[in-house]
Amino acid sequence: MIFKILLIVLLLAVAAPFLIKFIKHKSLYPFMPFKYNFKRRRVTFAKTLKLLDERKAKMIIETGTSRLGLQNTKGDGAATIVFGKWAQQNNAKMHSVDISEDSVNGAQNEVNIQGLNDTVTVHLNDSLEFLRTFEEPVDFLYLDSYDYSKTDTEIQVKSQEHHLKEFQLIENKLHDNSIVLIDDCGLPGGGKGKTVVEYMQKKDWKVLIDAYQILLVKN
Repeated sequence: MIFKILLIVLLLAVAAPFLIKFIKHKSLYPFMPFKYNFKRRRVTFAKTLKLLDERKAKMIIETGTSRLGLQNTKGDGAATIVFGKWAQQNNAKMHSVDISEDSVNGAQNEVNIQGLNDTVTVHLNDSLEFLRTFEEPVDFLYLDSYDYSKTDTEIQVKSQEHHLKEFQLIENKLHDNSIVLIDDCGLPGGGKGKTVVEYMQKKDWKVLIDAYQILLVKN
C-alpha cells in the first residue's frame, strides 16, 4: 500500500510541470492549432471570433500590424493572421495599417506564408491618414498602433490620445453591430484604451470584457 502511494506521489511530481504548462496554455483550438498559445489575449480573441461569426462581419480594420505572425502569439497575439484567417474563411476582407516599414514588411511576409493575400491588405501609412480616407462600413475595428510605455507618462498620454483620434476618424463608418477591440489596456496608467474607452462609453458603447484587452459593442 505504501509503495502504491509513493508511486502515485512520484508520478504526480513528474507530471506536475507538464500539467501546469497545459493549464497555462491558452489555445484558440479548434479555430487555430492547439500549439499556439495566446495567453492573456485568449479570452478576448475567443469572444471576438464568436461575435464575428454571429454578426457575419465583412470588413475588418487593424491599426498596428503583427510583424512576427504566428511565432509570436504569446507576445503580440498575431492578430493580423488570426483575424485574417477568420476573414478568409468567411468571405470577408481585412485591412492592416502600420507606419513602420519593418512591421509592414514582416506582416506582409507572414500574410504571404499563410496564403492570405486575397483577403488581407497590409498598408504602409500613418493610421490616422488611412482611417481619415477609408470609405467603407467597418464591422470590426482592432486598435493596436502607437506603442505604449509602462513607465513614461508622456508616451502613455500620446498613445492614448492617438487611439482616441483613430476611433474618432473612423467612428462614422461604424454601425450598431460593429465590434471594437483595443489591445494593451491592462497596463499601468490605463493602457492604450483608457481615453478612447471613456469617450466610447459616453457614446453608448458597452464594455463586454475589461481585461488585458477591452472589447466593446453597441448591441
